[in-house]
Amino acid sequence: MSSLSKTFKALSDPTRRKILELLKKSSLTAGEISEQFPISPPSITHHLNLLKDAELIAQQRDGRQLIYSLNLSVIEEILKSYYENFSAKGGSASGRKL
Repeated sequence: MSSLSKTFKALSDPTRRKILELLKKSSLTAGEISEQFPISPPSITHHLNLLKDAELIAQQRDGRQLIYSLNLSVIEEILKSYYENFSAKGGSASGRKL
């Protein structure tokens, strides 16, 4: 699966988008993230793994805890690539001048 496909798959779920919104504010542990949702911790772990696989988030171990943070450099690269793939020089994606 391509990087862009993994990104769109990860972003397609509202829970994962909410996780990204939380991490935009600050880095959090899996437990802190899990407290924000009415779903089981294993379900949150599944969502975190999909976000990591798409490289939208990074994890760092701090003792026994995993700290998750937003991976802004990857998000910027994906947005740049998406824009470049779908925009025509000097006009919109359809090729018409705006």
